[in-house]
Amino acid sequence: PWLPNRNTQIVRLINEIVLEEESDLARPDVDNEYASHFEMYLDAMEQINASTKGIHAFLDQLQESNSLENAISNAHVSDVAAEFMRFTFSVIETGKPHLIASAFTFGREDLIPDMFIGMVKHLSSSAKVDCSKLIYYLERHIELDGDEHGPLSLQLVQELCGDDEIKWQEATETAKQAMQTRINLWNGINKMITTSKKPCTS
Repeated sequence: PWLPNRNTQIVRLINEIVLEEESDLARPDVDNEYASHFEMYLDAMEQINASTKGIHAFLDQLQESNSLENAISNAHVSDVAAEFMRFTFSVIETGKPHLIASAFTFGREDLIPDMFIGMVKHLSSSAKVDCSKLIYYLERHIELDGDEHGPLSLQLVQELCGDDEIKWQEATETAKQAMQTRINLWNGINKMITTSKKPCTS
């Protein structure tokens, strides 16, 4: 049975974020078509003919075993992606809302707008293939995370930590770890991309 939560402000903040992360407008020109941001990303990858085989293999393994570790192993997930996921779930498993909110805020929502703005500018001016879905996905993140989710998640951390100095210290340490894990992920992806490029021959 549902029971009222004393902190309705936190409930409201979380529900607003979840609503758009899991059921946002799938396309800018259609009002009644919804999808999660994850599904929008996959759709964008397929539009530009990027392989999503590894992602689907991981999802299949996850559904089959209901185990993150089994899915990582059986789907042969890269080390950097596995490290990122393991950190995320290690924070979740603490069961401490202020740590989860901190990792979410500083490892994701607060970083996304600045990170994606440059990508959109580059794609809009130089794309040689139709990547309209990817641009929409990136622009949607910039809009939501910059104007709504970012400020809401910062407010969430403030609400959860309150005047508790220990919680603020723990949240700060988790934020540092989340950002470092994010850096490791992007550096790892960059290395995989650059080392996989074949030299041009004439």
